[in-house]
Amino acid sequence: MVTVVDALNLLADYSSTDLLATRGETAGAGDDRSLVGLLVEQIEFADVVIVNKASAVSPGQLATVKQVVASLNADARIIEADFGKVPLDRILDTALYDEERSEQHPLWMKELYDYASHRPESEEYGVESFVYRARRPFNPAKLYRFLTGDALDKVIRAKGHFWLATRTDFLGELAIAGHQKTVGRMGRWWAAVPKNRWPEDGSFEHFVLRHWDPVWGDRRQELVFIGIGLDKAAISKALDACLVPTDEFTPRSGSA
Repeated sequence: MVTVVDALNLLADYSSTDLLATRGETAGAGDDRSLVGLLVEQIEFADVVIVNKASAVSPGQLATVKQVVASLNADARIIEADFGKVPLDRILDTALYDEERSEQHPLWMKELYDYASHRPESEEYGVESFVYRARRPFNPAKLYRFLTGDALDKVIRAKGHFWLATRTDFLGELAIAGHQKTVGRMGRWWAAVPKNRWPEDGSFEHFVLRHWDPVWGDRRQELVFIGIGLDKAAISKALDACLVPTDEFTPRSGSA
């Protein structure tokens, strides 16, 4: 899969809050996707990313564009080009595409699930990443202040799941790309589901128990942060401050 990004406009577009409808680029009625969401989707699942108009920007800007691409997809072959001129053997019959592997391209997925195939190509571009993990729930008001503050200025991409002290049964999803920050509900923690309703699959139960805690069940915070010049200590400290103290909160006993 090949995608093309515009070196002149990528950084501005990645920082945009525009919807595709604002740009007149919708796929049809009801298409409410954002511009940055489309950019991320195209880059994260590509095998080859062509950075076009490479000579039209400064070396520093070109380096930053490549850093953004590498932050989203550490596996992608990044090719600089002008006027879309690329040797055909760099994009045709590359044998790079594999449907199953393409789903593992995003760097956040490699970091979060620690795939054995995780490769450090992103280090070439100065891209940094880390996973924040904790068991206690977040105070929702404090988490909101964190997400709307300046602690994430150098974050290019963030992804993961979390839980709130006010929503103990529900697993939340966080996604950050540029200035776009979204949270949503993914489903229920298995600790909130009666065990007799778990799928009857030994491998499934083995996976759940790997993440099981006698107090919290499978409830946990796991958030990947990717960026340039990240202050891991500052971000981690700010998130720690959002956690509810253990002596002030205990989830009700799970059914499992």
